[in-house]
Amino acid sequence: MTKSKIVILTGAGMSAESGINTFRDAGGLWEGHDVMEVASPKGFKDNPKLVLDFYNQRRKQLFEVEPNAGHKALVELEKKYDVVIITQNVDDLHERAGSTKVVHLHGELRKVRSSGNSRMILDWTGDLNLGDICAEGFQLRPHIVWFGEMVPMYQTALKLMTDVDYVIVIGTSMQVYPAAGLVYQAPTFTPVYFIDPNPQIRESNFKNITVLPEIASTGVKKVVDLLMK
Repeated sequence: MTKSKIVILTGAGMSAESGINTFRDAGGLWEGHDVMEVASPKGFKDNPKLVLDFYNQRRKQLFEVEPNAGHKALVELEKKYDVVIITQNVDDLHERAGSTKVVHLHGELRKVRSSGNSRMILDWTGDLNLGDICAEGFQLRPHIVWFGEMVPMYQTALKLMTDVDYVIVIGTSMQVYPAAGLVYQAPTFTPVYFIDPNPQIRESNFKNITVLPEIASTGVKKVVDLLMK
């Protein structure tokens, strides 16, 4: 018997309860830095050491945090459904919680890639320093999608959204494109569950949406309990 398909879209609010700060605050800062200094090709060109140090700190933080109740609850759905998580987050908390199919739209902190060959991607758990090069002699850089860069996994995510039975959106404003456009690609009457303490979504755009204005840990459990019955 074929399992029904669930696609889950997660953003910064998914990991906030684990202690990972959201990508940027209202002032356009990320951990006190202007985002364009640490999350753009120009920023890397102008000050590569600053950028590498910044992501080294983010990578270290992963070893200090754990998946929260929201991450863990999503794993339960795999007992009954074919589940794929499409995340805007660069942490590995979904995988560590036990989810088996995770698509990272914006890259992964625990991977690096060649600055001269984007297809050369390596697992990386320690610090990344100037002088760390790939087999072709290019400086390695964080495997992160920076502002102004293409989103390589977007077409994969788009295809997943066109063939789905349920959609769950967690902890994302759905205001930042191209990721924000994904939820609108689901078939017209697909049930959509939107979980965010400050939901910014037009319910009128959907034929079958349930909005839960809650944090991930409580909202996810309610939706999971509902779908597992």
